[in-house]
Amino acid sequence: MSVSDNLQRLISVSAPFWAGEAEVVRTYWDSPVRNVQTDLDWLRRQCIKEFNGTGAGDFKNLGILLGPAVQIQEEFDKIDRGLDRHEVLELMDLMRDEFSHYVLFADIYDAIKPDNVLPINPGQFEEWQEENEFRAMRHRQLKEHGTIGLRASQFTEGGYCTLFREGMRLKGRGGFDEMIAAACTQVYEDEFGHMLTGIVGIDNEGWTDEEFELLRKLVVEQLKLRIPGRNIQFSNPLSDDRVDAIIKGKIDPLEFDYAEAETRMQAK
Repeated sequence: MSVSDNLQRLISVSAPFWAGEAEVVRTYWDSPVRNVQTDLDWLRRQCIKEFNGTGAGDFKNLGILLGPAVQIQEEFDKIDRGLDRHEVLELMDLMRDEFSHYVLFADIYDAIKPDNVLPINPGQFEEWQEENEFRAMRHRQLKEHGTIGLRASQFTEGGYCTLFREGMRLKGRGGFDEMIAAACTQVYEDEFGHMLTGIVGIDNEGWTDEEFELLRKLVVEQLKLRIPGRNIQFSNPLSDDRVDAIIKGKIDPLEFDYAEAETRMQAK
């Protein structure tokens, strides 16, 4: 798969952070902190991300679901008169993917909750400080740096699918872990395509070395927040010292799978 030297460097810089997210999730599955309540906690927080997350450059900062819906409503009369029909179709596909991901994780939540816990719904989503800070950072970068800020968010979206990769590996363990594995497998198939668009498409921008350097700084800024955010999401399976070490790069990188990316790009 052919990518520029600048993009290869950006991927290499990101790989240790991807490994850090993977370590958080992988450690949690067999951690002594794990119980029914912590499973409900991470599932609820994932539902928040799927329902209210920033996405990448969502319309008027309204979120990954409401943003595209409002954009289509407000610009409906512009279809093929300034708004390309293919862009509208992509927005609708994105909305369906993201809402289906919310449904998958919400269904697991409702399946494992005790009888005295209410079924999940977006009205019960509480404030999540780390996610709010991450969302605010993305909005700030987009406002201050335009297209480069947008590309930074597209690049970091999903953290190279690490949660879903690690969730898929629960297959065969039985019980509710089978539901988690099945959901993560489905989400992975959707998100890998989104991730490729966000990463490989950067080379089509024709940017200078200086613009790539700005992109690198914005991406690293985002990825540094993702590690503690994931750790909180999964009830802190890693110590604060380990999280700090990961952020400082003391971890083997999770190598980007160029072969799989090439296969999927050709199929697309």
